[in-house]
This record gives sequence, C-alpha cells and structure tokens, in this order.
Amino acid sequence: MEYISITNDIRVAKYFEESGVDDIMVDLETLGKAERQKGLNTVISNHCIEDVSKVKSALSTSKCLVRINPINKNSREEINEVISRGADILMLPFFKYKEEVELYVDMVGNNVKKYLLLETPQALTRMDEIVNVKGIDAVHIGLNDLSIGMGLNFLYEPLIGGLVDYMAQKIKAQKLKFGFGGVSRIEKGRNIISEHFRLGSEMVILNRDFRFYKESYDEIVKYCDMKKEIGKINDYILQLENFTKDELLINRQNLILEINQQMNKL
Repeated sequence: MEYISITNDIRVAKYFEESGVDDIMVDLETLGKAERQKGLNTVISNHCIEDVSKVKSALSTSKCLVRINPINKNSREEINEVISRGADILMLPFFKYKEEVELYVDMVGNNVKKYLLLETPQALTRMDEIVNVKGIDAVHIGLNDLSIGMGLNFLYEPLIGGLVDYMAQKIKAQKLKFGFGGVSRIEKGRNIISEHFRLGSEMVILNRDFRFYKESYDEIVKYCDMKKEIGKINDYILQLENFTKDELLINRQNLILEINQQMNKL
C-alpha cells in the first residue's frame, strides 16, 4: 500500500517519512475548493508553492507529491515551477473532461509521475476515455468532492452501491495504480482497509484521525506513534491475504452497516 499524508511542515514531513509514509503531499489546490466545501468539516490547506522546495529538501526516501490546481490559464506556469522545485509526483484534481487530462499530461511531460484525482460526476461519466489517456501513472478517487458533486449525504456513500467497484474495474483494466479516499487508524478503519484490499487498491491518504487530529509537530509526536499505526495496517493487510472472497464480502457488509449508521446520525 502506498501511504500519502499532507503537510507543509518540514519537521512533520520528516516524521511522516520516518514513520513509513511513502508520499508527502504539498496541497496547492485552492481554486473553487472553498465554495464547493462550504459548511463541511473539511480542511482547505494554506500551502504555498515555496513549500514544495522546503518539503522536498527535507525528504530522503519519501516522494514529494504536489496537488496542483485544476486546469486554468496559469496551469503551465504553476506546473513548471512545481517541477523546478523538485516535485516527484503531480496530482491533478477536479477535472471534468478528457481534454483537461490530455493538456495536463502534455504540460507535465515525462520528468515526474502524473496522478489523477477523479472526483467529479462528469469525470465519472467519462471514465472510459479519461483512463485511456496515455501517460497517466495512477488514479485516486476523491470521495469527498465526488459525493458533494453527486448530491449525496456522506462522503463514503459511493462505496455502498458498487460505484467504487465499477470505477476500480475501469482503472485497473488500463493497468493503472488505483486508490480511493482516506483511512483512519486501524481501530476505526478496519473495514475500510478490508475494502481497499478487496478492490485491489494500492494507495490511500492517511486522514486527520490517523494523527489524532493534531497539526503541529510537537502534538503529533506526543499523541501519535505513526510508525506503529502504519504497522498495524500493514499487519492487517497481511492477514487479509488469507481471507476468502466470502469473508471479504462479510467485511464489506459490515462497512456498509457502519456507513449507514453514520448517515443516520446526520
């Protein structure tokens, strides 16, 4: 499993790396995000482009992943600067058309890996042509904005009716790395991890619960042993390799029950 965690704090980035996080994300996406997620319990990052250089310089083994803005008139300039500052992976969010993805691939070139964050109903509808664009390395499904765009009540609701199954099949058919959503610590995220395994997911974002909702380096180190928590997930994934298909489907049904219980509280 490829673990992703978000920070622009170089001490936190180094701690994440030492804990086993594969990709440290600098989140530059701001265009339209506040309007889309208004009133929701989400975080709009205050990262800036200079943070790419700082985070990259702090890393030895982890990759510097940068979520850029959706395609806009300044995309080429942003992409060129992010690459010049040392980004290893770029992630394009909130696209709707194949042409946006093609433009992104062309702008980035072959110097860094190119990830997609598929999170709009339009992109979902146009999946066949989007995942066929040459040059993409991975597709991550963004459940938060996808559920907002579809008018759903809860970010994990797309997991209930087989929608993520459908998307996973489309992505994997093109031999692309696939992932979705975020994950909590194993005590809360056991059934989500099982669903990642069942669907063949290879990447996940460690959400705020994973670090006990702490943001500063001192608090994170005090309250959360991230290496231990990641180790628990890795151990559970090894256990899942011995599960039968029926046992994984039982875990899926337990996940659906959890999601419905959360929705009933809204």
